[in-house]
Amino acid sequence: MIGIAVLGAGRIGRIHAANAAANRRCRLVAVADTVAAAAESLAGALGAEPATDPKAVIARTDVDALVIGTPTDTHVDLLLEAARRGKAVLCEKPVDLDIRKVDAAIAETSRLRARAMVAFNRRFDPSAAALRRAIDQGEIGEVRQVIITSRDPEPPPLSYVASSGGIFRDMTIHDFDMARWLLGEEPCEVFATAEALVDRAIGTAGDFDTLMIVMRTKSGRQCHINNCRQAIYGYDQRIEVFGARGMLLNDNLRPSTLRRYNGTETEGREPLLNFFLERYAEAYRLELDAFLAAVERGGPMPLSLEDGRRALRLADAALESAGSGRAVAV
Repeated sequence: MIGIAVLGAGRIGRIHAANAAANRRCRLVAVADTVAAAAESLAGALGAEPATDPKAVIARTDVDALVIGTPTDTHVDLLLEAARRGKAVLCEKPVDLDIRKVDAAIAETSRLRARAMVAFNRRFDPSAAALRRAIDQGEIGEVRQVIITSRDPEPPPLSYVASSGGIFRDMTIHDFDMARWLLGEEPCEVFATAEALVDRAIGTAGDFDTLMIVMRTKSGRQCHINNCRQAIYGYDQRIEVFGARGMLLNDNLRPSTLRRYNGTETEGREPLLNFFLERYAEAYRLELDAFLAAVERGGPMPLSLEDGRRALRLADAALESAGSGRAVAV
């Protein structure tokens, strides 16, 4: 059984730790966080050992694999520490906010032949996986357009905005990865427009909360992404893939499929799921299981650090485009 440790006991760390504790492929050995109370609370609830020194946890002989869910600016340092010790790593996105550091990390992990996977959990969502299979099976013929809508129920705290790297690298990066995955070709040009329409303080902090992006590939395939930090009706997650022989639509999930018809409403339905914690709960479980299965087999990881780099490159290009008002070649 794989001995696994989770680095970071915040929101993402709690998701990964709970999934590791429940997974039959591994044993949750330790949870590390620089805040002792957070590590102790999470580890204690899951039967693992708490720690405040993540590098000491990486060095443990009973730890074979690690999940890195710490702040983004610590990812590369911890990733390389684990790689040098021969430990497999599932690293949360983005690998880093600086693409030069990502390039250096890829070069070093390649030299070490390290086992590292970037955590783009949405690829493991059952609905998204079914969408990809339908494309592969030729159900809609050649893909022509991908339309992605992703809207949060409410904006994050300003303190988070300041350290997140901005909406393109923090939120839209998931959509850039989905676009690459579903288009089947790499985007070669990005045009973006962005504003702070929800909260002007976000704009004052140097970020945006509402944006639209258009990308194209060399063969002319198109992708449109729209994001907003606030949708008063819930967590809005939709994907449309249009092809030569039809269309595939991945719609929002709700607590139930019940619809109500009465004297005051028709098609009345329950609100959308509240946030990513609920919407992608199964995706996080399946992502971790796919990582552990790859560790067991010794085969390739489902996603590489290069996938993380390519999504970050698109985010950087979109940010440049939003500032310049011009399309940016990738």
